[in-house]
Amino acid sequence: MAERPEYVLFDRDTEAIVFGYQQNAIQRMLDFDYVCRREKASVAAIVNPTRAGLHQCFWGNKPILLPMYRTLKEAVEKHPQTDVMVNFASFRSAYPTTMEALDYPNLRTIAIIAEGVPERRSKEIISKASKLGKNIIGPATVGGLRAGAFKIGNTAGMLDNIIDAKLHRPGSVAYVSKSGGLSNEMNMMLAVNTDGVYEGVALGGDRYPGSLFIDHILRYQANPEIKMIVLLGEIGGRDEYPVVEALKSGKITKPLVAWCIGTSAKMFASGVQFGHAGARADAEEETADAKNIALKEAGAIVPDSFNDFDEKIKTTYDKLVADGTITPAEDVDPPPIPQDFNKALAAGTIRRPPQFISTISDDRGEELRYCGVKISSIIEDDYGLGGVIGLLWFKKKLPPWASKFIESVVLITADHGPAVSGAHNSIVAARAGKDLISSLVSGLLTIGPRFGGAVQGSAEHFTEYLYRGDQPEFMVKEMKKKNVNIQGIGHRIKSVTNPDVRVEILVKYAKENFPVTETLDYALSVEAITTTKRNNLILNVDGCIGVLSCDMLRGLGYTREETLEFVKLGGLNAFFVLGRSIGFMGHIMDQKRLSSRLYRHPWDDIAYMMPDEPEEVE
Repeated sequence: MAERPEYVLFDRDTEAIVFGYQQNAIQRMLDFDYVCRREKASVAAIVNPTRAGLHQCFWGNKPILLPMYRTLKEAVEKHPQTDVMVNFASFRSAYPTTMEALDYPNLRTIAIIAEGVPERRSKEIISKASKLGKNIIGPATVGGLRAGAFKIGNTAGMLDNIIDAKLHRPGSVAYVSKSGGLSNEMNMMLAVNTDGVYEGVALGGDRYPGSLFIDHILRYQANPEIKMIVLLGEIGGRDEYPVVEALKSGKITKPLVAWCIGTSAKMFASGVQFGHAGARADAEEETADAKNIALKEAGAIVPDSFNDFDEKIKTTYDKLVADGTITPAEDVDPPPIPQDFNKALAAGTIRRPPQFISTISDDRGEELRYCGVKISSIIEDDYGLGGVIGLLWFKKKLPPWASKFIESVVLITADHGPAVSGAHNSIVAARAGKDLISSLVSGLLTIGPRFGGAVQGSAEHFTEYLYRGDQPEFMVKEMKKKNVNIQGIGHRIKSVTNPDVRVEILVKYAKENFPVTETLDYALSVEAITTTKRNNLILNVDGCIGVLSCDMLRGLGYTREETLEFVKLGGLNAFFVLGRSIGFMGHIMDQKRLSSRLYRHPWDDIAYMMPDEPEEVE
């Protein structure tokens, strides 16, 4: 690969390491590559501190696999051709991960997406990057792009917006903006009024961005492919003034259309901050009006208001076309854009024959239902275990005499739909003609560390730290340091704002009836910490059952030592096995009642990735 000039951040060969398992952003980068007709994916590797392996995504409609590593060091060693890191680390981790990235010679540009990075840390990052000659975009940025070549993360939004803005091929105009949101406005404004964007960068709204307007504008000035420059600044700070000085000294000779938003600030009696941390004028020269006047006096093309910004851009572009400076880029039709199956399904544009029919349970809605009955109703109406067996096996509401024994935990864990691994295996075995017991065993054999094991694991994790006398904060930090997930914490779809009704019911019951809730209280304290990091890191139903099982034993008079002994015996998994067996048997009888045929997995749901021919060994 030929060495890039200093003024080029990205080209069609640029490859990046993405720090953080941001699946949507990664796919959007690949989709951009695809519509730009790149020959190779721009994402070379992913750093996911919690899990290594392979991430499946798509190149057009073809599934591909991207390597995933736990550490940045390993990713850089395995992919030395990368020169960009897109850093999705949280504001707490953005500093150490960026400082580490700066130490690797091949990583020339780091985009820091996180908002809220402490200003002192930002200054340290900027200082180190400057000494090493590295480029920083952000913090608090959506990123940037080079049209037809490379884009950072979620820059420019969805594919339809990218195509409408002609970003799948390069134009003649480059821009630099403070705001990531307004960079989308710039993409469309330039597409409508010029032949489109060549390159665009959003600096980020912090008071101390890693790169400045002048840094990118001087790059644009040096790039012969760029014929015109656009600057979109804002109230606050003095970052536009180096551009003013460069205009006066003749360092910038290409037409520069500029505007600083926030001129309405003068209508307020006192200082107003406009969204970004740096969007506040603390002196006259930091106001948008003062900066617009300075830019205009220095030779920039400045409109009277933002309403005229597009007109100034168009007029300037048309003059450059007229004098032959710009030969408008030809429009290029992008390749057909595949539509994700799930989105097409949700939109109702396709239909697909279901591979399973389930008439006993449904886990798709806000609440799990057994034979049409909400799980909350099953508990509140005191169905009892016999009632659940009636719903799942016989599809009938049994009379009270058949529903004498009651165990809330078994009721809640009895079934979770036909798609989970245990029920799936039971159904496949039943459809193969196996008897009930054989089919049930097929499902039960899937119960283990990844399926159902969180009941046992959560009890082990929380009792270890609670009984040792450690504070919840210490547990969270130590588990993170070990790179071990806290079992019983986290849910795929439920969150603080969309709570799991099953957990609410169990917690309420325990608080009203249990003599001891020390393990539950400890787990809820841990949840209060983890949900500040991500709102779906809640205490889930398996974790709730695990900790309440320990509290139940304590309430029955077990000492802590005796409770630990019971936990270490693996006894808590019995609750899950007993409850889930009810559902497994119900699915088996359901399939036999439906006379379901032998199941064969559809070819179109399998990614065949074998080589064209085997490797020859000499």
